[in-house]
Amino acid sequence: MTPPAGDRDPAHTPVRPVRVLLCDDHAVVRAGLLALLSSAHGIEVIGEAGDGEEAVALAAALRPDVVLMDLQLGSGIDGIEATRRIAGLPEREAEGAAERDDEREAGRADRRDVEREAGRADGRDVERDAAGRGAAGRGATGRGAPHVLVLTTYDTDADINRAIEAGATGYLLKAERPEELFSAIRAAAAGRSTLSAPVAHRVLAQMRSPRPGLTDRELDILGQLARGLSNREIARALFISEATVKTHLGRIYDKLGVDTRAGAVSVAKEQRLLP
Repeated sequence: MTPPAGDRDPAHTPVRPVRVLLCDDHAVVRAGLLALLSSAHGIEVIGEAGDGEEAVALAAALRPDVVLMDLQLGSGIDGIEATRRIAGLPEREAEGAAERDDEREAGRADRRDVEREAGRADGRDVERDAAGRGAAGRGATGRGAPHVLVLTTYDTDADINRAIEAGATGYLLKAERPEELFSAIRAAAAGRSTLSAPVAHRVLAQMRSPRPGLTDRELDILGQLARGLSNREIARALFISEATVKTHLGRIYDKLGVDTRAGAVSVAKEQRLLP
């Protein structure tokens, strides 16, 4: 006889592992992550992608719970754009994944049906059942877009801001300990955000003393500066006076926290402000 809901032992209730898709353009890195995650309890790698386009396609087809995303992916779209596309995947049923989940949970589903028909499932059982299906099914059954957890070596303000704005759930640096990575993956699967300590520090610093962004005109001048043009040449190219160029340069220096032309170009490249 099936035991009443209140008599079940939670320790013996099967828990579906967190399904992870890896995206990194270096095969050696993917192999290392695969070996590392294979040692983690409750985490299963279901696919690998070597570029952004492949990651988006696999995320749509496999509906993982979490996509572990690098930012620099060689040719094609970068990790930011891949994150944006994955976060924007429409909510739909992924039939293959749904069928696999149905097979794995067939016994439990049948048992719940019998209990409901016999009148033994009370309100608390229904709530626990719905919550469990929602947490376990998000991603794998296509009820929502997969969560993207950025794993990268880049920790500039621009990278962090762009990733978060694109829809990343968390942002980790590759220097993190394995236990921190495992914890972040589980948190991301549950929809909770995780930031590496240096990343969290930068985010807080931005919030406490935000720097104003560059205007379109300042970005134009910065682009000309990166080409090695002099103030006079920039003025001619943009049809403005040389004095106006100097005024804009002073503002650019202040906003980027630099005091030289070379410094402005260097920071602009670091923060990916240049096309």
